[in-house]
Amino acid sequence: MLDIHKPQGPNTKIYFSHTLLPTYIDPQNVSTKKKPFSTFNAQPFSHTLDLILPEEIYELVRVQLDREDGAARGVYAKVFMRLGELLEGEFFTEYIKKGNIMMLSEGRPLVDNVFSLYDGILKLKLDRPTYERVGLQGKPIEDGGRKHQSNRWVVEYNLRLPSMVHGKKGFSRLQWACKNVLNNSLTWLFYNFNPTSAESLRTGQEPISPHQPFIRNIDPVVTSLPSTLVPSITVTDLPHLYDREDTLDLYEYLQMLSLASPRVSAHDSVDPHLSRYEVPTLVSAKPRTRNMVRVRWQGLISPQFVREVFLMVRKEGLKVDKGEQDGEGVSQGGAEERWIAMSAGAFGGTNAWTTMQWAGTETLVWECDMA
Repeated sequence: MLDIHKPQGPNTKIYFSHTLLPTYIDPQNVSTKKKPFSTFNAQPFSHTLDLILPEEIYELVRVQLDREDGAARGVYAKVFMRLGELLEGEFFTEYIKKGNIMMLSEGRPLVDNVFSLYDGILKLKLDRPTYERVGLQGKPIEDGGRKHQSNRWVVEYNLRLPSMVHGKKGFSRLQWACKNVLNNSLTWLFYNFNPTSAESLRTGQEPISPHQPFIRNIDPVVTSLPSTLVPSITVTDLPHLYDREDTLDLYEYLQMLSLASPRVSAHDSVDPHLSRYEVPTLVSAKPRTRNMVRVRWQGLISPQFVREVFLMVRKEGLKVDKGEQDGEGVSQGGAEERWIAMSAGAFGGTNAWTTMQWAGTETLVWECDMA
């Protein structure tokens, strides 16, 4: 058979890493350069967060997940605004100059004009006709089109700089572009990092309140996965998973768990003509049956939200006795077989990541780039 069909879509790249975390991590002083935290920060806008864990570990963190004021709860808003309204009045002063928010506009990546605001950085991703009209300085970005001809451009402004105020030349040019070119009303997703904003947002006491935002909760939805086949691997087996095939098999299995696929059930009896998927046998031991749980959050999910959930579950569900190290003390409770997995998908479907945290310090991370 001749392969005469040329692939049309982008090539998906998956980057795998194995890292060690400190036994104790101060929630107020988390490293931004060490994985998986650098992976969390590299994907500022996520729409779905999945937590996969054995049932016995879920029972340990259940109280924290159910708390109304806990790390596993959040609030975001959907609002209709023009880009220029972000740069005006109390909204600009309180949210961008003094506070910390993130916003994402509607639009398809690499197709529509898409705007985002994160950590004070306003990013405008524009097509060529729009870029030529706005009169702002930007950089060309790859869009999967023809070589040596850029059709997409990105313009960035750090709105927290002292020069980003009314009357300054650079800021005035941005205001002119918002008034005369980028003046359409758009649907935005809005998230405020201020911990007191959730209550004041509901009572209409926020600078965004005059724009009539639709309030949305980020609440966990729990799905039980009884009698699930789980690969029999321990911390001491992790170096044997560096082979590309084994690494991808484990990654694929974790995605099947996120989908709550019946293919990973011990009682699955699908016709092999419909699906030939089998739970992988990693290292040497055959998969065993365990009751698993999937906890899912959907909405505008920030890296801070992901980090707080990760640290809470690691602290409450994967406790290790003082002085005990990974790979030791198996007979004293089998701590090295305790693990949880988390995965998140970005808006637009261009990026995703999955991490697998073991009791102790061992961490596996998969970063998926589909752009």
